[in-house]
Amino acid sequence: MSTTSPVSIASSSSAAAAGGSVIDVNSIVSQLVSASRAPKDAAIASKTKTVTTQISALSKLKAALSTFQDSLSAISTPTAFNLQAATSSNPAVFTATATSDAAAGSYSVSVSQLAQAQQLVSTPFVGGTGATTVGTGTLQVSLGGTTFNVTIDSTHNTLAGIASAISSAPGNPGIKAAVVTGTDGAHLILTSAQSGAVNTIKVTETDGGTGLAAITYGTGNTANYTEASQAKDAIFNVSGIPHSSPGNTVTDAVPGVTLNLVGTTAAGTGPGSTAQLTVSSDTQTIATNIQAFVDAYNAMVKTVAPLGSYDKITKTAGPMLGDPAFTGIQNEIRSALHSVVNTGSDTYNTLASVGITTNADGTLSLSKFKLQTALSAAPAAVSSLFSSTNGVAASLNSRLTDELGAGGVLANRSKTLVTQSNALSDQTADLDKQMAKLTQSLTQQYAQLNTLLSSLQSMSAYLSQQFASLPTVQQNK
Repeated sequence: MSTTSPVSIASSSSAAAAGGSVIDVNSIVSQLVSASRAPKDAAIASKTKTVTTQISALSKLKAALSTFQDSLSAISTPTAFNLQAATSSNPAVFTATATSDAAAGSYSVSVSQLAQAQQLVSTPFVGGTGATTVGTGTLQVSLGGTTFNVTIDSTHNTLAGIASAISSAPGNPGIKAAVVTGTDGAHLILTSAQSGAVNTIKVTETDGGTGLAAITYGTGNTANYTEASQAKDAIFNVSGIPHSSPGNTVTDAVPGVTLNLVGTTAAGTGPGSTAQLTVSSDTQTIATNIQAFVDAYNAMVKTVAPLGSYDKITKTAGPMLGDPAFTGIQNEIRSALHSVVNTGSDTYNTLASVGITTNADGTLSLSKFKLQTALSAAPAAVSSLFSSTNGVAASLNSRLTDELGAGGVLANRSKTLVTQSNALSDQTADLDKQMAKLTQSLTQQYAQLNTLLSSLQSMSAYLSQQFASLPTVQQNK
């Protein structure tokens, strides 16, 4: 005789799941939701990565174009090619600089006297130092036409105190006072910060007393000081025309030219009696600015080239390959670089004609010799080539201003990408809501199933018990 056990709906291991539940609802729902969400997440992530990469690429492009545009300011206006240079045949006599207003020419310059500031050294306070007491009272100190007052009281009536009071007095136009002590005693030194014959120093006592009489100085009262340096004007002539100046920096002798006088010429008319001032077009600075333009363009090309490239080996495309905004700007720049400009010269009317050529990798090369030849032979044509209305630099500057502006193609492209990025963020938010609803729905369904299975499991257990209590039937052998 054999015993037959009823079939159990759920195993004991299933019954142990989820705290006695027949099935693990949370685990099943989580797996189903993840399986449903995974491909949608992957699609959004892929699109987000593409858009983010394009936004980054667009930022690099805008930055590179902006930096390149900065280099155009030095060659995109006619005034940029009106630069003048001033040179001296003897820098030990003078140096010079010129503005674009200076007229080209050559001038002989002779300098008989440099401008000088006055310095007064007082008679010694015998055996004294800066701590020597002088007296109290009120001083009126003047330099040229400017006067200021200094009141000396018992808190600073020493030589050092008086020097400090003069130097720091309100309204002081530029007198520095100091104390120097030698073997003969202490000296008060007054030094003017302003050169020129009119800028003499005067010191008077105005309180009616004589406490400060030992440090006064002026017309008819010079015994208290020795003039270590006399107040003088610079005296010179330009092409035989006499001129004087209170300072050694002269801006009113030759229009547009600043002369910096540093020494004197030999007396008479022999060798060394004059130095030559030459004013001419500053082709060196112009050439340097054009070289900077070439260098800036090449830097831009190296930055943006990878954005629109394609690697045949890795089969990887740049983030802006085929982008109409990127391609359009490249074409505009190339068009400007290779344009023929009406410069009034059939010889110098393209970049190539002044020594700027394109390399195989898209960068530019500059022949300095060819450029200098063009600047010397036809400076007006070179200026027009770059800075006229349709000139290369002026045209590029205008086009880049439009492209980089608020209403330009790059701004519009940026807005489009930002809109796409926001839309993807919205899709993620919507997906979160969808998955939350799906989780809720599946949880409810599987909870109901779990209840049903649990009920069936209880019934199975009951039936098993009932079958087990039935009498055993003995079979005769």
